[in-house]
Amino acid sequence: MPSSALVTGSVTVDKDDRADVMHAMRSTPLLRDLSDAVMQRLALIGKIVTAPADVELYQQGGVADRLLLVLDGQLAAFSTSGNGTTAVVEVVQPGQTLGLATLLARLPRLMGLRTVTASRLLSIEAEGLLALVEQEPSLVTVLLRAEAREFHALVRQVCDLKLRTTAQRLGCYLLSLTTDRQANSVAMRLPFDKRLLAARLGCRQENLSRAFAALRGFGVETHGARVVLHDIAKLTAYAEPDEALA
Repeated sequence: MPSSALVTGSVTVDKDDRADVMHAMRSTPLLRDLSDAVMQRLALIGKIVTAPADVELYQQGGVADRLLLVLDGQLAAFSTSGNGTTAVVEVVQPGQTLGLATLLARLPRLMGLRTVTASRLLSIEAEGLLALVEQEPSLVTVLLRAEAREFHALVRQVCDLKLRTTAQRLGCYLLSLTTDRQANSVAMRLPFDKRLLAARLGCRQENLSRAFAALRGFGVETHGARVVLHDIAKLTAYAEPDEALA
């Protein structure tokens, strides 16, 4: 049975300071709207942990015994098949959650989790969280909203894989990184390396290179991790992002 414990040799539990945990919760979009009374109860079962890059936090199939919220850094959720093939399913950014459905239903984890960069995490013990869910309706609302966002992201991925070419999926992803939808040109940096980006888009690295090449005709210019979109309208017309899923 895969282990569910954090890798204690690499992961460090910060000093047990309730004030630090409360501050972390108030800075987290998932929890910041909860009342002080609920936050104080969560702080009793929460702790802040730090981990260096490329550390496995938990394994696929393990018991979902904690909710991890990313405060700083990036995590990669991965799935491993019976023959040992591993694929990155999602890259988890600060403020995002992963695997809430399995935690709430007390099911084994569907994916493993590794740090991509050095990361700082808020860890909330699952049994205590589930006990609070039965007593605090406001917490139920918060968790259901977060679970809905996870499902929304999953549906978006499935739609992209079934309806779009690799180049179109890349175009949609680049458009999702733009903050000013009124501008017709924008410069940005990719939030993670192209190896992870290829895995996130469901393609090989060589296919990702071809996709970037295909997008040059739609105004996409690349310089390593720096990307310039010279014609957002033209790229949008080609990639056809689903505004309902944007």
